[in-house]
Amino acid sequence: MVTTAVVKTLKPEEMVGIGNNIMPRTFPLDKVRNIGIIAHIDAGKTTVTERVLFYTGRTYKVGGVDEGTAVMDWMQQERERGITITAAATTCQWGEHRINIIDTPGHVDFTAEVERSLRVLDGGVVVFDAVAGVEAQSETVWRQADKYSVPRICFINKMDRVGADFYRTISMMEKRLRTRAIPIQLPLGKENLFQGVIDLIDEKAWHFSDDAGTTMVEMPVPEEKKVEVAKYRRSLIETLAENDDQLMLLYLEDEDIPSHEVKAAIRKLTLANRIVPVLCGSALRDKGIQLLLDAVTDYLPSPLEMPPVRVIDSESSEEVLWEASDDAPFLALAFKVVADPFMGRLVYFRVYSGKVRVGTQVFNSSRGHKGRLGRLVLMHANKREEVKEVDTGAIAATLGLKDTFTGDTLCDLAHSVVLEPIRFPEPVLSVVAEPKSKADQDRLGEALNKLSEEDPTFKIRSDEETGQTLISGMGELHLEVLIDRMLREFNVMVRVGKPQVAYKEAITVPVETEGRFIRQFGGHGQYGHVWLRLEPGGRGSGFKFLNQLRGGTIPKEYVPAVEAGVKEALENGVVAGYPIVDIKVTLYDGSFHEVDSSELAFKMAGSIALKDGVSKAKPTLLEPIMKLELVLPAQFLGDAIGDLNSRRGHIEGIETQGEICVVRSFVPLAETFGYATALRSLSQGRATYSLEFDCCKEMPANLVEQIKVGAKGR
Repeated sequence: MVTTAVVKTLKPEEMVGIGNNIMPRTFPLDKVRNIGIIAHIDAGKTTVTERVLFYTGRTYKVGGVDEGTAVMDWMQQERERGITITAAATTCQWGEHRINIIDTPGHVDFTAEVERSLRVLDGGVVVFDAVAGVEAQSETVWRQADKYSVPRICFINKMDRVGADFYRTISMMEKRLRTRAIPIQLPLGKENLFQGVIDLIDEKAWHFSDDAGTTMVEMPVPEEKKVEVAKYRRSLIETLAENDDQLMLLYLEDEDIPSHEVKAAIRKLTLANRIVPVLCGSALRDKGIQLLLDAVTDYLPSPLEMPPVRVIDSESSEEVLWEASDDAPFLALAFKVVADPFMGRLVYFRVYSGKVRVGTQVFNSSRGHKGRLGRLVLMHANKREEVKEVDTGAIAATLGLKDTFTGDTLCDLAHSVVLEPIRFPEPVLSVVAEPKSKADQDRLGEALNKLSEEDPTFKIRSDEETGQTLISGMGELHLEVLIDRMLREFNVMVRVGKPQVAYKEAITVPVETEGRFIRQFGGHGQYGHVWLRLEPGGRGSGFKFLNQLRGGTIPKEYVPAVEAGVKEALENGVVAGYPIVDIKVTLYDGSFHEVDSSELAFKMAGSIALKDGVSKAKPTLLEPIMKLELVLPAQFLGDAIGDLNSRRGHIEGIETQGEICVVRSFVPLAETFGYATALRSLSQGRATYSLEFDCCKEMPANLVEQIKVGAKGR
């Protein structure tokens, strides 16, 4: 049931823990923009963000990725590798607007950073490389933005590079992203002759008159471009008129349509996710950034223009629509936890409604406990600006919330509601991590716990048979960075084993199973007895537990213990000891003893029933399947396809772009180890590729037997 929240306007004295001292809002809520910069690796996201900070006056000097001086790439590992690893937040001002920005990673191993950033943002700037066009991770971040219905504008970057093609990139966007890409600018010149852009809305050109691009000169559209500009402007107006009655009327009457009407129509359709405006430029050469900032304020939404967030009322369990307003009760989502070496444990949060001051007591409705906000800070990468209060639409961080984790809801004490948590992909690669000395062993546990708090895709588990610690992540680079951080930040030296595929186990047929745990010790004993129904779930459905007990066969206080026992048993499967996933468990019968029954007994009974049932349900192994995109000269295509076939690859499609071929395929993760070396050899070092996790699929039976044998030898 969906209802609209009846949110009364609270008087200042009614705001829990805030008192009468309400600070006036610095920026009106309709002038706030929360945006993310998202793209494939090396498309120029961080360079765009650095220029935005410079032109908005947030920094006085332009940072560079190649020089290791980028403000937003503040981690040592980022500066050494020249890539973004962690999403960095900052805030700046453009005209009358405040823009809160999150610069996200482009590498697939750090896709969780993009996921949690898009969950709390209102708009996105998607950056594309004008030479490469739409790349593999471009598709991934686009799907993530679709998932959260984030309105977007696109910036085709690197227009000054040899091979840059604005029109081909737009064609790829429409074909591969299945979107309505609408150019609102055209490039003025191309490659080394790229000088500026032509504005299709106002029909004028902007020439960047110096190499730095800091000076914009307005000029008429060049004669040789007028026919092309008229064609693309007519196409723009026709697209808008199809979806806007007011514009359609003016268009049919052949009226001259004012610029402000065109902009209003673009904004309306962008916010509805029906079109995506496209701009172009060169961030490295400082061309087009000011116009991009104008587009952010003109076409991306304020918090007021976003649909009300859906929350679950803790008391009634009904779904409620919650409006964004400073006068509403406080509501925020914690989307990131960072162990700051100077300040301690920082929790990043996005405020959806209300205001909150330093020292306010808030309620963590996801975990059912209270906490008091310590210092409040606005983040500028790894630098902090202390504030006394944050309001609706703010992205801030706080100290003091020790028991708050990624995805938790923070709310007013008197209005307990829960936001939908953030869901992250499961890790696909594991390695054994062993401390090199006794001193390292003592510090290893603390380091692993802190890193897993920060990164929900970093998992830790112990192998029951060997006693070894297994750490799992999204890829080799992900684990390499985490191990490097253990050494630098926590002074822990670890010995790392060879990468292992993080297989999963799943059942293939439904079964009913019994679990009994009965012990007698002469006096008080233990008695737990349950019947469970196990059913295979769809891929990616995870674990579901249902209680269908009737007539008090088991007291309800023992049901959580049964679920806990089942969850514990899922950690180590019966085929090769891998976690069991995609399973539905229903508790439907059992019995208890008035004296001897206990939570421990029912937990053990649940665990016994689960393991016994899984062994009867024809369990199998699931292996991670990676989406591989390969770019190489056409002369090496045959050898590359032969190599993919030998790796159990499935070719989805091949595109030809001149002398270059793009091969899209699916390959089991286990077959990708050593691929970089093999590819370099067969292509004379001229091929590049990217991998991203796609799904888990059932392994062939003969390979399952090999894994079983290997597991017995561990």
